[in-house]
Formats: sequence, C-alpha cells, structure tokens
Amino acid sequence: MENLFGEIIDQETESTGFFADVIIPVPIPKLFTYKIPRNLKDEIGIGFRVIVQFGQKKILTGIIGKVHQKPPVAYDAKPILDLLDNHATVNPLQIRFWAWMAEYYCCNIGEVMNAALPSGLKLSSESKIQLNPTYDSDTSPYPLDDREDILLQALANKSEMTYDDCVSVLGIKSIHGIIKSLVIKEAILVFEQVKEKYSPKVETRIRLSKEYASDKKALEGVFQELSNKAKQEEILLKYLQEVPVYKNPDLNTKGIEKSVFTDANLSASSLKTLIKNGILEEYKLIISRFEKEEPSEEEIILSELQLDAVAQIKTQLEDKNTLLLHGITGSGKTEIYITLIKEALAGGSQVLLLLPEIALTTHMVGRLRQVFGSDMGVFHSKYSDNERVEVWNGVLSGKLSFVVGVRSSLFLPFDSLGLVIVDEEHESSFKQYEPAPRFQARDSAIMLAWLHQAKTILGSATPSFESFYNARTGKYGYVSLGKRYGEAQLPEYHLADILVDKKKNLLKLDFTRLLRESIQEALKNQEQVLIFQNRRGYAPYISCEDCGWIPECEHCDVSLTYHQFNEEMRCHYCGFKEKVPSTCPACGSNKLSAVGLGTERIEESISLLFPEARVARMDLDTTRSKYGYQRLLEEFGSGNVDILVGTQMITKGLDFGKVTVVGVMDADRILFFPDFRAGERAFQQITQVAGRAGRRDKKGKVIIQTRKPDQQIFHQIIQGDYKNFYIQEMGDRQRFFYPPFVKIIKVTTRHKDYKVAERAARSLHNLMGDIPVKKIMLGPEKGLIGKIKNQFIFESIIKIDKAGNAQAQFKQDLQSLINEMVAHKDFRSVRFVVDVDPY
Repeated sequence: MENLFGEIIDQETESTGFFADVIIPVPIPKLFTYKIPRNLKDEIGIGFRVIVQFGQKKILTGIIGKVHQKPPVAYDAKPILDLLDNHATVNPLQIRFWAWMAEYYCCNIGEVMNAALPSGLKLSSESKIQLNPTYDSDTSPYPLDDREDILLQALANKSEMTYDDCVSVLGIKSIHGIIKSLVIKEAILVFEQVKEKYSPKVETRIRLSKEYASDKKALEGVFQELSNKAKQEEILLKYLQEVPVYKNPDLNTKGIEKSVFTDANLSASSLKTLIKNGILEEYKLIISRFEKEEPSEEEIILSELQLDAVAQIKTQLEDKNTLLLHGITGSGKTEIYITLIKEALAGGSQVLLLLPEIALTTHMVGRLRQVFGSDMGVFHSKYSDNERVEVWNGVLSGKLSFVVGVRSSLFLPFDSLGLVIVDEEHESSFKQYEPAPRFQARDSAIMLAWLHQAKTILGSATPSFESFYNARTGKYGYVSLGKRYGEAQLPEYHLADILVDKKKNLLKLDFTRLLRESIQEALKNQEQVLIFQNRRGYAPYISCEDCGWIPECEHCDVSLTYHQFNEEMRCHYCGFKEKVPSTCPACGSNKLSAVGLGTERIEESISLLFPEARVARMDLDTTRSKYGYQRLLEEFGSGNVDILVGTQMITKGLDFGKVTVVGVMDADRILFFPDFRAGERAFQQITQVAGRAGRRDKKGKVIIQTRKPDQQIFHQIIQGDYKNFYIQEMGDRQRFFYPPFVKIIKVTTRHKDYKVAERAARSLHNLMGDIPVKKIMLGPEKGLIGKIKNQFIFESIIKIDKAGNAQAQFKQDLQSLINEMVAHKDFRSVRFVVDVDPY
C-alpha cells in the first residue's frame, strides 16, 4: 500500500500503527496526525473516511493519507473519533493525484479533497444543547436571568435543541452569550451532532409470505378465509395479477412496489391487516437513482476516413501517451470515440470521457446512452449530492467502468483507467477559477492518465494553441479529420457589415438585412436558426441619455447588467441586484435607455421581427434548474422551437439536422477583448457555432455581423485556415513571451482596504523579484475589475522560463513568501491567491 507520496508502507506497520496522518478539508498546508484507537487499529487503512475533531468544536470528515507509529512533536495527537466505512472510499492513486494537484496549482491538499469528495460523502456537524443531567435549580449557586430561565424551561420539554431553536424560543438574533453563561453555570451541555449527508434511495416493497408463495393449497385456504373480506381479497388478487407466483414462484422474491396498491386506490388499512396477519410481507430495498437503460443502437459503421483515423490513433498511441484528434465540426469524432471506448472496456479498463460543460453533456449523453445504456455513469454539478455519491460508489465498486462528466469527474475513484478522452479540449470552461484548486481539467486529465499508465485523446475542431504546439513538436501524437461525415458539407460564410447597414438605414433592432433575410428564408422552409451572442441579460447596462449616469454595483467595480424579464439590474460577480429606477438618480432625467446587446434583448427583438417564429433562449438564467438544458434541447430537437438564442452554451457539440442558419450577432465583442487569447478564442467560438449549421444533406449558412469585416481573422475563419492563423499568432506569442513558450502565474492580492491591498501587493511583488529563477514580472496593477464583493484587487503577472526546475522552485519559494506575509501583523487579514495557468 502507498502513502501520500507514493512510498510503500510496510503492511505490518500499517496494521499495528497507532497514528494516522489525516487529510482534512481545510486550507492548511499540512496533514494532521491523529491517534488511532486500539479498537480501530486493525480496521483502518489508507483512503478510509474517519471523523476527527479539528480545533475546539469543529467535527470534520477526514481521509487517511498515511499510517505510521511516529507521534507528532509539536502537539498532542487527538484520537480519531470514529471510522465511517469498512472499506476505503479513496484509493492511493487518487491521493497521489490530489498531492500533485496541490503542489502544481499552489494550493493545499485539504482544498483538493474538499473539491474532490461529493458533499454527500462529507459529514456535517451541528451544535446542539441539552440539559446537564447533574443540574438542580434548587441547589445551584448561580441565579438565572429571565431569558436563561425561559431557555431551560424549553429544554425541559425537549431532549435537545439547536442554536436556531434557541433563537426562535427567545426571539433574539444572538444567543451565544446566553448559552456561554448557562455552560459556565453548569446548567446545559453543548455537543456536536454529526450526520451522514448521503442517504440511499429506499423503496418499500410488498411480497407474498414464503409459506403461501410455495404452497398453492395454503394460498387457496387464505382466499376462503377472505371470502367475506372483499377489500383484503381485492389486494391479494391485485398482487397475483402483478406477480403470477403460480407460474413462477421465483418472481415473488422481488415482489412489487407498495405504491402499486396506493396508486390503484386500494384500502391502506386492509393492506396493513394482510401484513400484520403474515399473509403479505413488507420490506425495504435500496435502489439506484438512475433508471436502467438498455443499449438500443445497432453496431456503428465507420466511414473509410474514420477507420483510417482509428488505425492511426492506435498506431501512434503505441509510442505516445497523448494524442490530438483534430477533426473539423461534423467530421464524426463521436463515432471514433465510441469505437475506442468499446475496445478499452472490452480489455477490462475503465474509461473517462471529459466534456467542458453540462450543455454538451446533455446532448452527448443521449447519444452515448443508445450505445452503452445504463452501464455508463454521468457525473456533473446539476446532479444532487445523493446522485453524485451513487456514481462515486458505482465507480468504487466496479459497477461503472465508463463515466461521462465535466471537470469534477476527474476526482472519481478510478483504479484502472485505460483511456481518457477530453472532447472540445480547447474550451475555457475546463479551467476552474474559484475556489481552489484552480486547475485546468485538460492538463489534469493528462496527469491522471499518466498516473494510471493510461492513454489520453484530446479532441477538437479548433485545438488550443498549447495542444497544437505539443502535437507539432512531437510531444503528442496527431491525427487529422478534414472532411465532414457522410454527405454533409461545410457551411457557407457571409460577413455582414453593421456600419454599412446602419448608414443605409437597413439595421433593424441590431439585425442586418442579410441576417434578417436568411432567418426569414429558413423559417419559410421550416428550418431552424441559432443566434449566438456572448452575453446574457437584456443589455450590458442602463445609461442616462442626458448626463451619462450608469448604475454600478455597490460591492464591485462593474456596471449592473439589465435584465428586462424581472425589471432589475444584476451584478454577475457578487449577485447584488436592484430594481430599475424610473428616473436618473444623478440628474432626475427620465431618459434612461438600455445600451448594448444581451441574449434577453435579442430574444425580444426576434419576437418583434418574426412574430410567427417560436423563440427560446439558452443562457445561465434559463438553465439554472437541474433539467433546464435538457428541456430546452429536447424542445429544439423535436422542432417545437424555430430560433434558439444563446451564449457559449450553443457553440459546443450540438447536432441538430434542421439547423441551416447560424447568426453571430457581434463578433467584434469576442475579438477585441483585453486578453492575449482573444484572437484564438474568437476563431474557436465562431468556428464552433458555425459548425452547428448544415450538418446533414443541406448546406448551412453562417452570418457574421461585424463593424470591421476587413479583419484578417474573419477571412481565415471562412477559409478554415487554422494552420496559418496559428503560425501568425504563435509568432506574436514567442516575441512577447506568452504560452506555450512561458509558464504564467497570476498572484492576486485582496483586502477590504484599498491602501492595505496595494501595500501588500507591492511588498509581495518586490519579494518575488528576489526569487532566483529566470522570469518576467508585470505589475502589481489594479485588477481589470478593481473591486469584487467589497474586496480591492491587485494583480501581479509572472512569466517563468519553462526550462529546468524554474517553475517548481518559484512556486515553492512563493509559498514561503506568502506564509511570511500572512504572519506579518499588517497583512494578517490580506488574502493572497495564486493562480497557475490563469488564462
């Protein structure tokens, strides 16, 4: 068995060791040593969940990272309170993966554990109070005030009370002083009640008692006894109708759901009597929350081009661990994935298919379910805690060998991965920004595969420059698919000049004439349309036409986004919202107007321009519910929606045969963004959304609305000239020191006081300059958004030479510097955030 760092632990030491280093979900840079009680020493092991006390009151779930016989030097080890399972919940490979992630992304392993374990596998603790059994009000030397007396009277009628219960009884907000006083007076005891969050789904079932199921004459005797009890007889007949035990007695073992009787409006009391008399039995059965689905699709037949790609992939993966599959939109990458997944599963390996976000998961899962049925697990954040725990346990037990999921699925307890596929590997949503670990799922997936000695396939129509660079330099294998599957043709591109239409008075509600005519033609032919705008809300902001006032968030340095549906303005950073004023607070004018375009406003404009069209919107606001994506995509896929307006969600992997027109509302917003990746992302997003058009036998049309149609990038997108675009951009990257030629680390300093934040940022920046590695340092500068949630933000950007040990040394020294800064009395409350590969 291995410890946290992959070292082998002697089995005898493990079984007789008295101490365990425990990973606990707190942002502290070390493991804590706890004493193993003698009654647990033979049952405990690496990866087991345990309950431990952290600090004075807090009860936490920990994971055993190492077992040994060395007591801690700096403190007395507290005992492990309890063992939660009789088997390991986390395996040694996962712990190694957590340790790597903590080291590489400059965070703590407890933060990684907190992100990795589903909430349902972590215990919650809740402070409660109870009467002290030894307390006697008559003999107590301590007098009680009125509120203390009321609380003790309430406790006399209850065995325990939560803090919230106390607040309700006393009718005041803060009760900690009263509770502290009663503890000192020895009137009450405070304790932590720990609850397991995960609860399996239990079904109540009914079956015939064994003596009647196996003896026909005995059952006939029961019917004679019930001849004058019609309601009981009716229930028994209903059961035999559902479960024909005469034909097959074995069917009785499973019985039927109790709800069958209640749904048929049969007598509940009569059912209870039959159970009481031993004729029927009631029992509980733990069942899966996921419906059993059988594969329905016939064998996939690959084209010659796809067969050749599969052969190339297999050949190249003999020598390479990672391969880039560069297939244009609609080239049939999914069928290639399915073929490779089937082969890996047939060989006894586990497979992980990683997707950038839930919108794509919804569509892809339906396709894969036809092939793999319920043998495939799905893992994403819209699932409930209990559902996520069931997928976790399914992988742990070996029931699920294939999982499709978003970035959090990297943390599942795989023990024999053979293949990891990262689809749409270029997507920015693979990056986790908040909270720690701030990891890049694509890069982490490659590391996870390496730990398992598995192979990784990165798939994209518009690869990230890092992946394409690694493929061109020979680090990765490379296979290209340059034709669409079957008879499908690439779409026809058109650039629509917004300024020209505006001058000619042809621009209506932000739609150029070309886009309006294309939409009208599609509607006439009963075809579908996708409209892409990289902004949700009705409009970016409200402005006063007289004085120029723009409403801003009270807590962040950003303007509030206008949402017409609820007639409110919202901050998309902290959630602050307020109603739209009727007059300008600055000058009193009533000339308030919406400026800019959001998906909500585009939806309204389309309804005005095409009143006969059925319009839907897909953005964060319309897909908050668990099945929000699914419902919208089903509506669109079934033809009940003519025009779908959306943000980036609609650019990824959707495959609808009736979509013939795609409109990009404002391409300039994507291109002219203060980010060195702006060109790369513009190429990716426009190409991806354009790829949704004409995926069957009819050629699609893509209308790109822009104010600068002469930009070279638009013509490279139209020609599909990814290679020359890459070469051009990479020249700039190399000249100005940007990835993939350097490693970037961003250090953010946050504090509620502007001067403290600035001083701390400058102090740390100066100290980082002394770290002896080759680097370029920029800043510290006020953040692009200078204040979020009342915290002022300063940023330093460090570009580090990729050669040798420079990155590892810089990260190690940086952590020491931050620890020194936090220990300084002036900067104790400053928050320092390190983000590796931030862009």
